[in-house]
Amino acid sequence: MTQSKQVQAPLAERIRPRNLGEFVGQSRLLATGGVLRQMIESDQLYSFVLWGPPGVGKTTLARIIAKQTNSKWIAFSAVTAGIKEIKAVMAEAQAFMNFEGRRTVLFVDEIHRFNKAQQDAFLPYVEAGTIALVGATTENPSFEINSALLSRLKVFVLEELSTDDLLLVLTRALTDKDRGLGQSGVTASDNLMRLLCTYASGDARTALNSLELAVMLAKRNSQTELTDEEIKQAVQQAVLKYDKDGENHFNLISALHKSLRNSDADASLYWLARMLEAGEDPLYIARRLVRFASEDIGLAAPQTLSQAVSAMHAVELIGMPEGKVALAQVVVFMALAPKSNAVYMAYNNAATDALSTIQHPVPMHLRNAPTSLMKELGYAQGYRYAHDYAEGKADMKCLPDELSHRKYYLPTKRGFEGKIAASRARSTSTTEDRS
Repeated sequence: MTQSKQVQAPLAERIRPRNLGEFVGQSRLLATGGVLRQMIESDQLYSFVLWGPPGVGKTTLARIIAKQTNSKWIAFSAVTAGIKEIKAVMAEAQAFMNFEGRRTVLFVDEIHRFNKAQQDAFLPYVEAGTIALVGATTENPSFEINSALLSRLKVFVLEELSTDDLLLVLTRALTDKDRGLGQSGVTASDNLMRLLCTYASGDARTALNSLELAVMLAKRNSQTELTDEEIKQAVQQAVLKYDKDGENHFNLISALHKSLRNSDADASLYWLARMLEAGEDPLYIARRLVRFASEDIGLAAPQTLSQAVSAMHAVELIGMPEGKVALAQVVVFMALAPKSNAVYMAYNNAATDALSTIQHPVPMHLRNAPTSLMKELGYAQGYRYAHDYAEGKADMKCLPDELSHRKYYLPTKRGFEGKIAASRARSTSTTEDRS
């Protein structure tokens, strides 16, 4: 690569590690004795997928492997390649195996973008050992790679880079005079470099892009040291990692639910803010909160359902960003409310009986009798009108005889549900005394 092309390339590309010695992070996999390092150094590659968030070194690691393997290396992106390209590469790999006796290492960037048919095209060649498939993905392989192919791949999980990892990457980039920004003469304090690392949230590419822009701003202002203002201009705001259809989406809503369930108002607000500030649909959150109101709070605080529905209507009426406060209010209310899943469990148990037992006929005394024939047949015979009784409840079975022993709703002693439990206990005691 010529010097002119190096200057034109983004800093993140120019400073990309060329070997394992320059690679930063992923010490669990790449430390001496680490499984991935052993595979690379022994040149005994098996099919595997590198799974991790953006900017942690998936493509870089693949390129380093390419330089150190004795196999033929072919790389293409799932964004641009189709089934035709896959078949052509597979035929080439088969020919290479037949004539050279060596297999091909096929690197597929963003492998999750391939559909099932495209992924299936790899299967016979992976099984036969004609190719070693190396994939890279930001998405959970369990969801995005079909099970037949995934069962033949080892999954290596790459983690977000730590602040110290990013600091090392940025320091090298700022001081490297050949490939980095060393010739700019611009320096930066440790605190500002750490601030850049914080904004990058474990993403080396984001950190390097921000550093490159900050240095450009400093040179434009004829400064030799980065300032807080230049850092903020370069970053604009912290990068919130979020994809509305991917794993992070489900991880964050799961974190909100579980924080609410554990009555942690502060954590609940944080996870709510993470989603809203990253651009999540507020009505999606509102719908999940309505569900939570019945599933995890129920009759322990029955007014919660009204609060949740009101918050959803508020978001619909006033939109964003004003609607954030309504969601925050109901989230705090839910976190502090007494919890009960008794209604949720009651319905699930009733549904199990409804689906797994025979369809019991409705008892005759509970049936409607709008015609004389129905009355003659015994419909509604023996029905007792609850309001005719002092306590508003008649001594009458309402379940089929075969299920009369079943108790679906078992109230807890928390919140309002405690009053329900006490009332039921008194009612049972009264019934037993009468008998």
